[in-house]
Amino acid sequence: MSPTAPWWRSAVIYQVYIRSFADANGDGVGDIAGIRSRLPYLKSLGVDAIWINPWYRSPMADHGYDVADFRDIDPRFGTLAEAEQLIEDAHAHGIRVIPDIVPNHTSDQHAWFQAALAAGPGSPERERYVFRPGRGPDGSQPPNDWVSCFGGPAWTRLPDGQWYLHLFAPQQPDLNWEHPEVRAEFESVLRFWFSRGVDGFRIDVAHGLIKHPELPDLPPRRDPDAGQPLRHVDHPHWDRDEVHEIYRAWRRVADEFPGDRSFVAEAWADTPERLAAYVRPDGLHTAFNFDFLMSSWHPKDLRSVIDDSLAMLGAVGAPATWVLSNHDVMRHPSRYGRRTVKRWVANESYRPEGPLDLELGTRRARAAALLMLALPGGAYVYQGEELGLPEVEDLPEDVLQDPTWERSGHTDRGRDGCRVPIPWSGRTAPYGFSPDGAAAEPWLPQPADWAALSVEAQTGDPDSMLELYRTALRIRHDNPALGDGTMAWLDTPEGVLAFSREPGFVCVVNLSGEPYDLPAHSALLLSSGPLENGRLAPDQAVWLQA
Repeated sequence: MSPTAPWWRSAVIYQVYIRSFADANGDGVGDIAGIRSRLPYLKSLGVDAIWINPWYRSPMADHGYDVADFRDIDPRFGTLAEAEQLIEDAHAHGIRVIPDIVPNHTSDQHAWFQAALAAGPGSPERERYVFRPGRGPDGSQPPNDWVSCFGGPAWTRLPDGQWYLHLFAPQQPDLNWEHPEVRAEFESVLRFWFSRGVDGFRIDVAHGLIKHPELPDLPPRRDPDAGQPLRHVDHPHWDRDEVHEIYRAWRRVADEFPGDRSFVAEAWADTPERLAAYVRPDGLHTAFNFDFLMSSWHPKDLRSVIDDSLAMLGAVGAPATWVLSNHDVMRHPSRYGRRTVKRWVANESYRPEGPLDLELGTRRARAAALLMLALPGGAYVYQGEELGLPEVEDLPEDVLQDPTWERSGHTDRGRDGCRVPIPWSGRTAPYGFSPDGAAAEPWLPQPADWAALSVEAQTGDPDSMLELYRTALRIRHDNPALGDGTMAWLDTPEGVLAFSREPGFVCVVNLSGEPYDLPAHSALLLSSGPLENGRLAPDQAVWLQA
C-alpha cells in the first residue's frame, strides 16, 4: 500500500443506508444526527470513508432515490447545515464522505418535471425527459416494450396522451441525457457538493443514462445460467458507449478540486471488459465489482472472477473494488447459507432459493470477509455486515415498503429484508437504533433475536464477527502488503484458494469439504474460525505472515 497513492485505490468504505443506521430524534428513521453520533464507532471499526445513500429532499417513493432537489437535505434526515457539519466532523475523525448521486432520473415532484407536465407536448420543458407518443392507432400502447426494474411497463401515459419513460417507479421519470441542460445541471450539482467538502460520489445506475435514440424494443433476454456465451449485446438503455462522454466531463469537474475527489460507479456490464471502460484514466475512478458479489461459494467461480477483474481493470490502470453485500441484494450470510444455484431477477441481482443453513452461511461470511479484505484494491462494507446480520426474510407483508412489492403484483418481496435497522445495544427492539422512550417504532421491524448481534454484545468478544472485522481492518491498515497492489496464486489442492502478497502475506481460503494443513513455517495473523492442530476447517480462511 503506497502512502503516496490516491486514497481511493485502497480504501475500505462503509455503506451507510441512512434510514436504517441510527435514529437520533426518535421518529423511527435514521438521520444525519444519528450518523454523527456514531462516527467514533466507525473510526474504531477502521474504515476510511462512508458512502451515504441519498439524503436529498424527496417524496420517498423509492426511499430517497426519487430526488426532488439535489441541493437540499430531506427534512426527515436533517438540514443542509447538519450535512455540512457531518462532513466536517467525519473529516476530523479521519473519515471521508461520499454521498450518492442519482443522475438517471428525478422525482416526479422535481421542479423540472412539474414544469414539463404544465407545459404540455412539444414544449422545451419536456425535452429534459423522455416523452413519446404511444403506439397503435389511438396511441394507447406504450412506445416500446421496455420494462421497469421494479416490475410492470417502463412507461406511464399522461392525460394529454403522451407517455414518459421511467426505468424504475412511475414517480422516477428518466432524464434525457442528450439534452445539454441536463448535463450542465448535474455538473453544477457536483460542484455544489464538492465545494462543501464531500470527497466523491457513488453514481446510481451509472450504466443507464443514455438511451438508443430510436427507442427500439428490447433484445431477447439471455439466461447466464443456461450455458450461453457471455458477450456484449447492443442494449437500448443499459451500458451504451455514449455514456462515457458524460463521465469524462464529470472527471474534469472532480479534478477542479483538491484532495483526490473520486467517483464509484454502480455499473452493470456484460463482461469485465465492458466494466473496465468506466474506469479508464480519463473516466471514473472505480466501479463496483458485482461479479464478485454474485459469485457462488465455489473455488473455480471465485478465482475466475478475481482473475478477470484484476486483469481487465489492471489493463486500464484502475484498482478493483470488492463488495459482498449492499442495500439491493440479499445479505451474504443468507446467500452463502443456501446450497442452490442463483436465480436472476429483473434488476440483474439475484435471490438464492432453498432452505437456509445460517450457521453455514455465517461461517462462509467470516471467511469471505478475510478473502475480500486481502484482495488487491479497495473494499465496501455494508452496514451491519460487520455484525453478521442475516437477511430478514419473514417481514410481515403489511410492513413491506420497497416499490418492487407493489409493482410485481406481490410476487417479489423486494429489498426490505436487507434494509432493516441495525442493532446497537440492549436486549429488545429498537436495540439502540432509536433513543430510549422513542415515540415511533423503527420504520421496519427488527427481529426479536438480534440482541446477541448488537454492537454492544459483540464488542470485546474475540470470537464475534465485529471483532473479526475490527482486527482485519487494523491489520490491513498496518500491513504494507495489503490494499492496492498485486497478488500471486499459490499451488493448493482442489477446493483451496491461496495467494501471496508481498512482503510476506498469505491468504488461504478452504472451500473444500476437508480440513487443509497450513504451512508450518508461517505465523498466524488472523483466522475466521478456530484451527485444530494447524488445520484449516472447511469454509474457513486465514491470514498468514510467511
